[in-house]
Amino acid sequence: MVTRRDVGKIGVAAGLAGSTSLAARQAAAADAAQTAVDAAKQYSGQTISIVWEAGLQALDPLNFSGPKWKELTGIDVKVVEVSTAEMFTKIMQDYKSGAGAYDALNVIPSWMPDLVNAGALEDLDPFVDKYGYREELQKIAATYRDNQMMVNGKIYGFPDDGDVFVMYFRKDIFTDPAVQAAFKEKTGKDLAVPTTWAEFDATGPVLTELLKDKGTYGAGFFRQPPYTMFMFQERFRNEGGKFFDADSMKATINSDVGVKVLTDMRAENAWMPPGVEQWGFVENLAAFLQGQTAMTISWPPYGRWAAGYGTDQEVLSWVPKSTIAGKVGYAMPPGGHPELAAGFCLSVASTSKNKDAAYLFIQWLNSESTSLQRVQLPYALRDPFRDSHFTSAEYLAKWPDAKDYLAALQAGATNGLLDLSVLQTDKYEETLRQMISKLWAGDDPKAIADAAAAEWDAITDKIGVDKQKAVYGAWASKSGAYPKM
Repeated sequence: MVTRRDVGKIGVAAGLAGSTSLAARQAAAADAAQTAVDAAKQYSGQTISIVWEAGLQALDPLNFSGPKWKELTGIDVKVVEVSTAEMFTKIMQDYKSGAGAYDALNVIPSWMPDLVNAGALEDLDPFVDKYGYREELQKIAATYRDNQMMVNGKIYGFPDDGDVFVMYFRKDIFTDPAVQAAFKEKTGKDLAVPTTWAEFDATGPVLTELLKDKGTYGAGFFRQPPYTMFMFQERFRNEGGKFFDADSMKATINSDVGVKVLTDMRAENAWMPPGVEQWGFVENLAAFLQGQTAMTISWPPYGRWAAGYGTDQEVLSWVPKSTIAGKVGYAMPPGGHPELAAGFCLSVASTSKNKDAAYLFIQWLNSESTSLQRVQLPYALRDPFRDSHFTSAEYLAKWPDAKDYLAALQAGATNGLLDLSVLQTDKYEETLRQMISKLWAGDDPKAIADAAAAEWDAITDKIGVDKQKAVYGAWASKSGAYPKM
C-alpha cells in the first residue's frame, strides 16, 4: 500500500567539518545555489534525469525547480515519476541492470543502508568538497542532518523533506469556557492538550461525550496499516519500547509495551468516528477540516491546508474546504517525540553518466536559498527541514498562526524519532502493516505481537544475525533512534 504523498496523483559533525581545498573554501563563502549554477553552466545542453515521487511532489521539479534550473544553466531536467511503493524497486533495478537511466534520486532515509550496501548510491563527499557545500549542510536541522545523511561515515544523501508527525487540535474547543467547565465537572481536571498517551486516553472519550451531539468527536486518526505502522513505531518508543534486544537481535515488539500500545490503539477506535479503522490520509484530513474531530495527528501539510494556505489552487481542488481556519493549534504528539515518518533525501545514482551535473542540481535544490522557495510551494508537499525555514520572515507571514505552525515543526525537528532503518527494512515494515490489519480485524493483541516478533526473527535469521546486528547497532546509536528517557 502507499503512503500519504500518493494522494496527489557521533561523527557527523566531524565528518561535515573535514578539510577542504582553497577553491572549496572560496566556493563555500559564496551562496551554495549560485556556486552550483556557475559550475553547472559547462554542462548546458545536457539532460539529467531525476526520480521523483509521483503526484503532488513531482510538481516541484515539473513546474518550478526543473524549469528554473534550465533557465539558469541550460540543463534540461527529465522528471521520472514513480509511486512511493515502487521507488526502491525501480532504483535497485536500474542499478543492477547497469542501464544508468537515472542520474539523481529521491531516497527515503530508511532505504539508505540497503541501497548503500548494494552499491546503488554515489558517495557525495568528493562533490561536497569540490563544490564547497559542507558549511551550508551544517545549517540543515540537526535531527535530519545527523541521522538521515550518512551511512558508514560517508554522505550519501542530503536531507530534503522535513516529514514529521504533528498533533493538530481545535483551539476553539480547548478554550471554550462551557467545554472547560463540563470537562472539569466530569473529570475533576482542567481541560488541556494531552502531552502523554495516558492523558490522551483520558481526554478524548470525554470530549466525544461532550461534543458528539454537535457532530464532533474527541479525535480521529488515519488507521490504514501503512500510516498506522509509523504511528506504532512512534508510540512504542515513546512508551519505552525497543525494537530488538541489542545483544541477541531477538525482536522485542511483543514486549509488554508493544502489547499495551496495540491494546490501547484499538480501544481508542471505540470513541472515534464510526469506520475510523478504514481511514486513510484523505478521510482523516476531511474529517478534521470539516470540524468532525477535535484532535488528529498527521504530516505538516494538514497544518497548512487547515489554514487554507494554497488550497485555492487547482491542483489542490481535492482538499476539502477548511471550516476551521484560525481555530487550529499545533503541538507535539503525546510523548513529545514525533515520528520523522518517511521523508526524502537527494542522492546521485552510482551508475549515472552525468554525476557532476546531477550533483550540482541536487546541491542547488537543497541549498538554503532554493529550498526556502521549494518548501513554501503549497502544492509540492516538501516540508521545512533547515533551521532558516523555521524562522523565515516570509514563511512566518503566510497566515496568522504560521509562527505557531513553524515552531511545532522546529520542535519536531529537534525531538523527532527516525523510522527503523536496517537491512531489508521493507520486510520488517510489511510485518507491522499485517499486524495492524489483524488488530483491526479483532485478533488478540498479544497473539498478534508474538506472531509479528517471530516473523521479524525469521527475517533477521535469513539476513544473518551478525550482519543485521551491526547495521541495527549503527542505527540505534543515532540521536533520533530512541527517546532520551
